[in-house]
Amino acid sequence: MIHYKTLDEVQLIKESAQILGKAHGEVAKHIKEGVKTSFLDKIAEEYIRDNGGVPSFKGYNGFPATLCISVNEVVVHGFPGDYILKDGDIISVDCGVFHQGFHSDCAYTYPVGEVSPAVLSLLKVTRESLYLGIEKAVFGNRIGDIGHAIQKFVESKGFTVVRELVGHGLGKNLHEAPEVPNYGKRGSGTPLKSGMVIAIEPMINLGTRNIVQERDGWTIRTADRKASAHFEHTVAIFEDRTEILTTHQYIEDIIKF
Repeated sequence: MIHYKTLDEVQLIKESAQILGKAHGEVAKHIKEGVKTSFLDKIAEEYIRDNGGVPSFKGYNGFPATLCISVNEVVVHGFPGDYILKDGDIISVDCGVFHQGFHSDCAYTYPVGEVSPAVLSLLKVTRESLYLGIEKAVFGNRIGDIGHAIQKFVESKGFTVVRELVGHGLGKNLHEAPEVPNYGKRGSGTPLKSGMVIAIEPMINLGTRNIVQERDGWTIRTADRKASAHFEHTVAIFEDRTEILTTHQYIEDIIKF
């Protein structure tokens, strides 16, 4: 069942998303060569809790951390830990905030130092595909229109779309209906209606689209161990507009690529 949100509920999600966006900005200040990923997790958790929020991911189905930190060939759901960032890495930071009864969810993939031209292109294309998907997330369209726009663009650039992992609705729960794939057919799937709040999150690979789950039960990596990128926004759909509730502003004030 899809839970349609009232204007007041959307406003509460937006307030949650402001804490989230600023937490991402605090993390962005420290993404550089020589930094341990567990330190980034500590920064995010402290900021979220100091500002009245709760990390959405920590404890979710047993997940041990505030951030999903996915480096290089890790697609999503990587654990923060003792890994130290090095020149040429890419790092996906995915985070959620629970505040005033509602969740928000947002992700960004960063280059560390100098990355290869192919990997930098992957980051730029994945980020652009997110906004192309959002352009189709409008009242009267369908879920398939979002995925089709992402898939068509990404594949035209020579990259591949992960199929097994998808975006989702969210609100009082971190994951709600409907699922939002990053591939699909125009005009197919669930109709987009006013009051829907969804997380759109392209997960795009440099090589094969195939993925593998590691023995920890969480970490997902590419089967060929080539790089993967992930960008995400939470958006609300109304009859007259679609609003991006999360923000990358605090990240992009610090990191440009």
